[in-house]
Amino acid sequence: MSLRINDTIPDLTVETDQGTFSLHEWIGDSWAILFSHPKDFTPVCTTEFGAVAQLAPEWEKRKTKVLGISVDSAADHVKWKSDIEVVSQGAKAGFPIVADTNLELSKAFDMLPAEAYLPDGRTPNDTATVRAVFIVAPDKTLKLMMTYPMNVGRNFAEVLRALDGLQTAAAHGVATPANWQVGDDVVIPATVSEEDAATRFGQYQTVLPYLRMTKVPG
Repeated sequence: MSLRINDTIPDLTVETDQGTFSLHEWIGDSWAILFSHPKDFTPVCTTEFGAVAQLAPEWEKRKTKVLGISVDSAADHVKWKSDIEVVSQGAKAGFPIVADTNLELSKAFDMLPAEAYLPDGRTPNDTATVRAVFIVAPDKTLKLMMTYPMNVGRNFAEVLRALDGLQTAAAHGVATPANWQVGDDVVIPATVSEEDAATRFGQYQTVLPYLRMTKVPG
């Protein structure tokens, strides 16, 4: 059965280039971003992992851990990180990368069909759908999923923006409108009565009967 938004992610024990651990224990009380790719030593994915490395201060600021996922071995991950740091202009790729050589995690997160396997001499096309981003809340529930094709690099500025939106929504009980950025007004959920909206948010703008905008509390 595939994972859906607000499902609890499976508590798998995973092998990484930084040791073996339980996903739930690794997440702890942090937010987490899991991002996968089909093969080490490939061009687009190397630029993506470099971008994640460069954003290390931003992940830390948001109390968010990042975890790479690949179906290659932990030994390959260690070697590949040298290339990642070249592309990232020296930013250290300090995050762990799962060695999902048995496809357990890829299948549990519905990135590959149940019958998928790793043929000898495989190419990235054999694991092409292992190209996803998952954002997980501290309660271990899945809050966002994105899946990309192999020929379009992921925009981690958008991942960061989505993380900010999720954290703002969780902290204040609001929603974020299209193209929202930190500092912009937010949406008061339609389930909040006018009386409660006034109590919780003070002044707000009624754009439409079902669309009310307000400043982020505090």
